[in-house]
Amino acid sequence: MITEIGIIAGEIWHYLEQNPEVKVSDLNNAIDKPRDSILMSLGWLAREGHIKLDMQEEDFKIVLRKQ
Repeated sequence: MITEIGIIAGEIWHYLEQNPEVKVSDLNNAIDKPRDSILMSLGWLAREGHIKLDMQEEDFKIVLRKQ
């Protein structure tokens, strides 16, 4: 499971490089993976400081942090 989460985190990272600001709901549609796996991967990326999550209305906005 950890490997799968890491692979999906990489897919999210690459998607965010091409789409700098994305809502979680849009990310779910763009990446063909289970929603729970996407959310776990987002948590991993957020914990590592690679993304920023901001609540926007009823959805989260995801932004890739520039290192």
